[in-house]
Amino acid sequence: MAFMHFTTAVVTGAASGIGKALATRLHEAGTRLVLADIDADGLTGFGAGTAVRTDVSDAAAMEALAAAAPDADLVCLNAGIVGKDLGAPWEVAPEDWDRVFAVNLGGVVNGLRAFVPRLLATGRPGHILITASLAGLATFPAGGAYAASKHAVVAVAEQAALTLADTPIGVTLLCPALVRSAMSPEGEDPLDIADTALAAARAGEFAVVPKEWGGEIVRRGRRLASGAQPAMPAPDM
Repeated sequence: MAFMHFTTAVVTGAASGIGKALATRLHEAGTRLVLADIDADGLTGFGAGTAVRTDVSDAAAMEALAAAAPDADLVCLNAGIVGKDLGAPWEVAPEDWDRVFAVNLGGVVNGLRAFVPRLLATGRPGHILITASLAGLATFPAGGAYAASKHAVVAVAEQAALTLADTPIGVTLLCPALVRSAMSPEGEDPLDIADTALAAARAGEFAVVPKEWGGEIVRRGRRLASGAQPAMPAPDM
C-alpha cells in the first residue's frame, strides 16, 4: 500500500493515553477528527473535531459513531481497560472477565462491524489501526482478563488483515509495552507511541512491536511449535 495521508480519522478511547496522543498528532497533521470515549468531558482541545460519547462495548453505539464519520479514511480502534484483577485466571472475578472482554475485544469487533462495510463501500483507500499490547504477544504469569483479551485482539486483527488483503483497506496492529497513561504511571511517552503507530499506518505496515521484545516473540513461537513448556518472557538486552 502506498504512503497514505489521512483526511478524516476516528479515534476511540480518545480522552486519555494513546488515544489522546493519536488525536493530538492527527490534529497537528491537519486531519479532521471524530473522537469517541465514554468520558465525553475528556474529548476537548482539538479544534473543530466532532466528539461522540461512545461505549465501544455497545454495538449500536459504534454504529452511531460510524454514521457520524461517513468520510473517515482512518479508524483507530484504541479504547481499552485493564480491569480490576491482574492475577492468575482463576483469581479474576467473572464480572471482570465480562467487562474487560466487552471493551477490549468487543470494542474492536464492534468497530470492525460498523466501519469495514462503510470503508469498502467508498472504494477509496482507508486504514484501520487496532491497539492491542505486548501482553497480547508475550504471555506473563499474571495479567488477568486484560492479557487474554489482548491475545484475542491480535487474532482478530490478523483475521481482518488477511480478509482485507486484496482491498484498498489496510490494517495496522499496535502492540506497545508499558505506556504512561491512566493505566500506568510508568512507561513510554504516549506521543512517541502515536508517532510510531501513525508512521506504520501511513506506510501500510502491519505490526508495531517494541524492538527489544521481538526476540522473545520468536522464542515463544518456537516453544509453542516444539511443545516446550512456557517460559518467563524477557526482552533482548
